[in-house]
Amino acid sequence: MIEPDPAFLSVHSVSKRFGGLLAVSEASFTVKEGSITGLIGPNGAGKTTLFAIVSGFEKPTSGRVLWRGEEITGRPPHRLAQDGIARTFQIVQPFAGLSVRENIAVGAFLRHRRRADALAVAEQVAERVGLSAELDKPAAALTVAGRKRVELAKALATQPKLLLLDEVLAGLNPSEVRDIVPVVRAIRDGGITVFMIEHVMQAVMNLCEAVHVLAQGRIIAGGTPAEVVRDPAVIEAYLGHGAATRLASHA
Repeated sequence: MIEPDPAFLSVHSVSKRFGGLLAVSEASFTVKEGSITGLIGPNGAGKTTLFAIVSGFEKPTSGRVLWRGEEITGRPPHRLAQDGIARTFQIVQPFAGLSVRENIAVGAFLRHRRRADALAVAEQVAERVGLSAELDKPAAALTVAGRKRVELAKALATQPKLLLLDEVLAGLNPSEVRDIVPVVRAIRDGGITVFMIEHVMQAVMNLCEAVHVLAQGRIIAGGTPAEVVRDPAVIEAYLGHGAATRLASHA
């Protein structure tokens, strides 16, 4: 009999095959409750597939996913959302015909049936992510940075305990990245565990307490950001020597 895993989120030997392509191979890692944990690696490494497995959008070919000691492998996304796992998507697609307020309320309807209650939650969440001034604007009128914040707000409005962020900083300029970093940190400080895919390594260094590195579908390293950027396997597979040296000097 397999004992329940005490880790907040635990992935055990997860693999995912699409026909002849092995997208994720025997991936195992844990995410500590109350942490900001990063998942990094080259494009095509299988990071989003791994997120999709954890959040129920894909079923693994083999392996197990446990959350707070309970197996959730293959549980559908709507059930996981009700349980408290939310995710954002790399390609941001707000409901263009709705206002920012209404977009955020879509997430709030998971736990609030009355429209007035969902809209009230939307206002609270908008304040947390810096969208209060944009609430009545059509979502289609927002910048990329604004749309990223709406995507984040929709997930937060479901009142998650675990939030999976898929490249929430992608496409942002350095100033916009600096603005969103404290928002992510405040989410964690508010009691939500954050697991994030990210390529902006300076943000990973500033935000994450632990980092897992995926390359060619396999976890090749894990540890603190400072440990990971000095790992020869990570330098070879992802960072390169120049970037690793720059990041290590600020670690």
